[in-house]
Amino acid sequence: MSSQVLTPDGPSKGTLTLVHLYPREMSIYGDRGNTHALASRIRRHGYSVEVVLHDPGDPFRADAHLVLGGGGQDSGQARVEADLEAIGPSLKAMARDGVPMLVICGMYQLFGDSFHTVTGQVLPGLSILEVTTRGNDKRMIGPVCLETDLGRVVGYENHSGSTVLGPGQQPFGRVLAGHGNNGEDGTEGARTANVIGSYLHGPLLPANPMVSDALIAVAAEQATGRPFEPAQLADPLATQARERQVRRLLRAR
Repeated sequence: MSSQVLTPDGPSKGTLTLVHLYPREMSIYGDRGNTHALASRIRRHGYSVEVVLHDPGDPFRADAHLVLGGGGQDSGQARVEADLEAIGPSLKAMARDGVPMLVICGMYQLFGDSFHTVTGQVLPGLSILEVTTRGNDKRMIGPVCLETDLGRVVGYENHSGSTVLGPGQQPFGRVLAGHGNNGEDGTEGARTANVIGSYLHGPLLPANPMVSDALIAVAAEQATGRPFEPAQLADPLATQARERQVRRLLRAR
């Protein structure tokens, strides 16, 4: 386990602890960029952030205020399975307590009920999200645009797993362009309380700062015991990139 504390330019409003799960095994699609983007945005809002990289076998920081996880191949998921089972009770308790989490692709699948590989192996999940995933030979690849409670979200998907939501599970968003969870039901990702699972790479957070702010707002209140004190941030490049992708994708439908 390694950690680094980053501080804002001025006085700190408090310190948030951010844990990135399995950065070597489960970040092959650039999802570690979400950690960099989130840590930077926390600092821009005037808070300090301790970034903790959790590797298999490390002691787990159950006092974290934010948890991130990324995508990986089936082999990567298998390598973290034992550790994820060990820290699973802590993660489930944190999710019940409202700790915000963002898990992408492979970690999204492992936060569900189970993942059935193309070879017939069944990897049990944490059941934090009520989803089931089955691997198949067809990959779902390409840019995506979603309608979510946080606004229009863009990203890039690259997955062969086909995910189905359970009867009580809400999606992260509705697909305006792209495949989403399975290419059939128009859903993408899953959201339960402050836990978001999604297939969107890109990475997701740099182009969608409103998602970062939704996670940070909850984490800041939990960390400090006070309401979130946001800075007035301008995001012209992120806004321009997101709006350009939305226009391009919706024109192509």
